[in-house]
Amino acid sequence: NHCCRNGQNYLFHIIVSQVYNVQITALNLQKTSHIPTFVSMKITLLLVGKTAFPYINEGIAIYEKRLQHYVNYSRVEIPELKGVQAMSREQIKEKEGELILKNIKATDDVVLLDERGNTYTSLEWASHLQKKINYEGKDIVFVIGGAYGFSQKVYQRANGKISLSKMTFSHQIIRVIFLEQLYRAFT
Repeated sequence: NHCCRNGQNYLFHIIVSQVYNVQITALNLQKTSHIPTFVSMKITLLLVGKTAFPYINEGIAIYEKRLQHYVNYSRVEIPELKGVQAMSREQIKEKEGELILKNIKATDDVVLLDERGNTYTSLEWASHLQKKINYEGKDIVFVIGGAYGFSQKVYQRANGKISLSKMTFSHQIIRVIFLEQLYRAFT
């Protein structure tokens, strides 16, 4: 809910306390140029493989907890394939691609984290995300693929691609980097 008071815009955000009391907190919208409200659509981070390192899990937990205040967020981890030693890279990408596509609805806006994707500054990213939320209104699924990337079928299903850097990061560490940037876009 937005209202105008003394020329300043305020956002009223309803916070339900642990004892189910409802309190209303006014947040000054002029302090942020990013996404100003709790978003009712859903954002999903779809990952291939479990997160392997405790320090990465700790970073993920920090940003996921923070994101819960701004958006309906979830993470889906697709199990790593077993017995891949005899498979080629293309076969692995195809099998992972099938599992990715099973976790995506026809109505989802699918964005791949890909080295050939569009790059943004943090402010450009926040503006891009805000436009997606405001004008498209679809649930967004961000996908981080496995070590070998995505299959052609996944690329064909995707609505967009983003790259977080010209540098190469492992599919493990990029999870924390992306979540930090997603959180930053909302704050």
